[in-house]
Amino acid sequence: MTDTPQLLLAHHLKALRLPTFLREYDKLARQCAAEDVDHVRYLVRLSELELIDRERRMVERRIRLAKFPAVKSLDAFDFKAIPSLNKMMVLELARCEYIERRENVIALGNSGTGKTHNSGTGKTHIALGLGLAACQKGLSVGFITAAALVHELMEARDEKRLLRFQKQLAKYQLLIIDELGFVPLSKTGAELLFEVFSQRYERGSTLLTSNLPFDEWTEVFGSERLTGALLDRLTHHVHILEMNGDSYRLNQSQKRRKPPKSD
Repeated sequence: MTDTPQLLLAHHLKALRLPTFLREYDKLARQCAAEDVDHVRYLVRLSELELIDRERRMVERRIRLAKFPAVKSLDAFDFKAIPSLNKMMVLELARCEYIERRENVIALGNSGTGKTHNSGTGKTHIALGLGLAACQKGLSVGFITAAALVHELMEARDEKRLLRFQKQLAKYQLLIIDELGFVPLSKTGAELLFEVFSQRYERGSTLLTSNLPFDEWTEVFGSERLTGALLDRLTHHVHILEMNGDSYRLNQSQKRRKPPKSD
């Protein structure tokens, strides 16, 4: 019978979904008793532990739902490797106020300034870092490459679930589309991608990375009219990150190969 209150408390805390309360209440009660802390301060400490742990779990869930290919922070980015990149603008964007204003971000740079996920550098790294910052601010984020997005859009259209997929994309407060320009799009693919941008116009933020300057986007979309209409929507409220210059990956490779200085 002596275990009944503990069993009931455990049951109630599980029902209330307070796992940190359940895990910590006994240990913290002993600690507070030893420190002569009253019951109100004990409950304050316990509730603070629950809130901290709950926020951590929520951030982890948002990161998982974003489907990042890797979790990269801006702290791990070497800004010195790409002098053309405006570091202050990136750090300002990390505050995520542009998402609240439903503004867009476009990162442009030569191929080789960090487009691969495995290298964790350049445009993709910046996109991942800003995506992580948004998750930590409590915002919903989605990450996908342009080629994969077009493939999924065409697949959804063929399976008659395009509207549902478009609504899913529209729900993201920040949608990151990586690697636009690596693969030319079919006419249908270009039109479907254009619809995504149109539906998000002034309703949600889009972060786009591309290896092509704007005047070469017609090569991707295959139509000057479509490209012009797309740029009108994307660049109406936009922050442009210029990342041209020497190849970031080449710089890192040269550093690794650099022979040690002789004495």
